[in-house]
Order: sequence, then structure tokens, then C-alpha cells
Amino acid sequence: MKAQKLFSYVRRAVSDYDMIQSGDKIAVGISGGKDSLTLLYALHGLQRFYPQKFELTALTVDLGFGIQDFTQIKEFCSRFHIRYDVIPTNIAEIVFEKRKETNPCSLCAKMRKGALNEYAKKLGCNKIAYAHHRDDMIETAFLSLIYEGRFYCFSPVTYLDRMQLTVIRPMMYIPEADVIGFSRKYELPVAKNPCPVDGHTKREYVKNLIRKLNRENPGCKECFFTAILRGGF
Repeated sequence: MKAQKLFSYVRRAVSDYDMIQSGDKIAVGISGGKDSLTLLYALHGLQRFYPQKFELTALTVDLGFGIQDFTQIKEFCSRFHIRYDVIPTNIAEIVFEKRKETNPCSLCAKMRKGALNEYAKKLGCNKIAYAHHRDDMIETAFLSLIYEGRFYCFSPVTYLDRMQLTVIRPMMYIPEADVIGFSRKYELPVAKNPCPVDGHTKREYVKNLIRKLNRENPGCKECFFTAILRGGF
């Protein structure tokens, strides 16, 4: 995927769901993975031609594993003249050593989002951009169906009353395969995820299940996504 196609996807989502208004200060959550770096690239590109003027800042929540190097990400942000802050936490210690969670993803995500929201508010941001793409949305709906007995997916725009922050998801139309291709083509500085359960989660199981269904029923992923847009939010 070329940059122009990326910008087109993101502009469509931003326009369809009125994600950005003039004067917004948007914190982009940077995990270090391909998705969040692609999002930062896309929003920086959108800044140049979108009629609503907005500011960007990039934030990474350091989970405290002590082995993730953010140097290249810092240089990447510097090249775009975007402020980049790393938020230190002891989330890894709490989740894996103190709590010894057998299903750590939920607690980790909750604590990570809490740290990100608090820091974004401190910087005066009114919005946070998450890098959820189309496949993330499909997988979330399947997780909800299989493990919760309901048809649910996160919304493209979510207002957090308690924090007075709005979460936006500008990559919602982009297939994961395109994100992978983009990150490789433009050599984004991906920092490997240090989480010990990465690749061994319920989400990974659902990802493989959807891949199998689409292989046996070509095009069914498109149908899943259409169903989400029609009634999953």
C-alpha cells in the first residue's frame, strides 16, 4: 500500500464519522508496532491537506519489561516534528509478578489505557487516536460473540465522560494486510512487542479462525465487516 492510499482510507474514516475538528490536540498511542506507527504516519500526512487544522503528539506507555528500545521511534517522530513522550509504568510487574494473571490482556489493556489517558489530559489533549484497523474490528466482534454472547464492537468515535476525552479510530477501514505492506514498504521503525503472551491469546485464536473461514468462504471477511458497520456499534 502506498502513502496516497493510506491517506485516502484515513480521510474517509475521519470524514464519515466526523473524527477531527479544528483546534483538536490529538494524542496518538504508539505501542511500537506496525499499526500505531502507520497511524502516526497517516495523521501527519493528513495534517498537510485536511481543512480542519489539528495538532499531534505521540505517546508510548512503557510497560516496564525493560527490553523495548524506543530510540528509533523517537527519531521517527523527530523527523516529523512531533513531540514524543514515553510514559514509565510498572504494569508488567503488577500483571505478571504481583497479580500473576492467567488471562493478563484485559488488566494490562485497562492499565495501559488509564496511563495513556491521564498523560494525554496532562498535555492538554482532547482526543486520543488508536490504531485499530478493519481486522481488529472483525476480531473484536467475534470475541464478543464467542466469549460474551453478544454482538459488539468498539465504536469509531467514543467519548470518555470521566476523562472528558474522545477516542478516535481513523484506521478502521484499512485491512491488516495493507498495514503490513505499508510498514515494510516505508520501513517503519517497529519495536518488537516484549509481552510474554504475545501470539498466545484468545484474539490470536480468533484471528486464525477468521483466516480459516475466509479461506474456505472467500470474501466472508467483507461480509463480517459490513455487518459490523450496519449494527455492531
